[in-house]
Amino acid sequence: MKPVRFCIFLVFAFLSVLVYGQEKPNIILILADDQAPDTISALGHPHIKTPNLDRLVEAGTTFTNAYSQGANQPAVCVPSRTMLNTGRFLWRARNRATEISRQMERTPEQAAEHTSDVWSSLMRQGGYTTYFVGKWHVQGFKVQDVFEHLGTIRGGMPPSMDLAYNRPREGANNPWTPYESRFQGHWHGGKHWAEVFSDESVRFIEEAAAKSEPFFMYLASNSPHDPRQAPKEYVDMYPVEDMDVPANFLPEYPHKDVMGCPSSLRDERLAPFPRTELAVRTHRREYYAIISHLDSQVGQILDALEKSGKKNSTYIFYTADQGLAVGAHGLFGKQNMFEHSMKSPLIVVGPGIPGKKKIETPVYLQDIMPTSLEVAGMEIPKHVQFKSLLPLINGERDEQYEAIYGAYMDRQRMVRKGDFKLILYPQGDVQILYDLKNDPHETTDLAKNPEYADKITELQQELARLKKETGDPVR
Repeated sequence: MKPVRFCIFLVFAFLSVLVYGQEKPNIILILADDQAPDTISALGHPHIKTPNLDRLVEAGTTFTNAYSQGANQPAVCVPSRTMLNTGRFLWRARNRATEISRQMERTPEQAAEHTSDVWSSLMRQGGYTTYFVGKWHVQGFKVQDVFEHLGTIRGGMPPSMDLAYNRPREGANNPWTPYESRFQGHWHGGKHWAEVFSDESVRFIEEAAAKSEPFFMYLASNSPHDPRQAPKEYVDMYPVEDMDVPANFLPEYPHKDVMGCPSSLRDERLAPFPRTELAVRTHRREYYAIISHLDSQVGQILDALEKSGKKNSTYIFYTADQGLAVGAHGLFGKQNMFEHSMKSPLIVVGPGIPGKKKIETPVYLQDIMPTSLEVAGMEIPKHVQFKSLLPLINGERDEQYEAIYGAYMDRQRMVRKGDFKLILYPQGDVQILYDLKNDPHETTDLAKNPEYADKITELQQELARLKKETGDPVR
């Protein structure tokens, strides 16, 4: 930890000891599932209503270019969460998770030893009591082996049904109603999963408030993952006719097959082909409704923290595992290299964190992991490849990484450096270049413009460097 940041930390640690009787700040991660980066009212979204996420934006620092590195499988959330918990870049995180899994098969009784370098284990070693509730979906090891206190543990997504797919079709009756609990999904088990999530999170906070030890809470909601369901009052907030159609809407993305996103891919089957404005408006209505419903649950967690007396000694990190297309570029899933799917919201709130601040510097959402270790006064292990956000927050540097890397299986590669992004589809020998500053919706491909030949060469060289750094098996 650098001297300036260490002095700042000592001041707040000293105040915490005086006021709260503990030496280290509490840390809460609130992790959403499939939330696109712009789906917060305070960040400028014209339709969505998120008063409690707005509270976080008001109270803290928001990173407006927070990326994940993509995925080695269609379930993009798994590698995202594996990176977050191991601190390693995409392919190295996969390798470490595989190694842990093999170790556990051989000697399951040594689970603590095998998982001693993962996030929650590091927090426990640092004196934290650890809590978990919600979606785990991390490759290689079980949540029971790395957390002390457990709430309900969820799988990758709520159970869905055929009625949720391939809808709505023009001129046909829409059989799906997003607020009817008889369709199960997020209501499977009797109570909406987001409400179970908030109930148990509040209980954790009440329990932890009665203890002297600092706490680390990993609170992971399944919202707003499909099937996107919310109580009727939230759905009614978003009339279909008022919903937006994204500026980069397409009836069908021309490279969907070669990039590994065919019409048979589960996420893409949610709406009919070709895409229609009606389908996009309908799904966006449901998407915004479940985000607003999640927002109300986040509000309950924030209220409980304030009531506990722990608010001023607690850091809150809010993010999601990745974004989502929901009609942008003719896509509905997250298995792509576009901004709407590669990025997520990322908000940091806590002692010494400036309020109402936005930082545009590209970062990775997994930078939360080393940031939490740093605010806890712990050394960041050498195996952690992601970087603390504190130097950016404190104005000590204005660049986090030389460039941002992205990948999807062996079908897609991406590199962003400065304002330019290069996307490659190796199976089809396709390359696409965007100027994100002048074309934030990624609608104008500059790759065939000879004026940008040098820029493409520069980005190709940068991607080759990043492939080595991330352990990319495709060279």
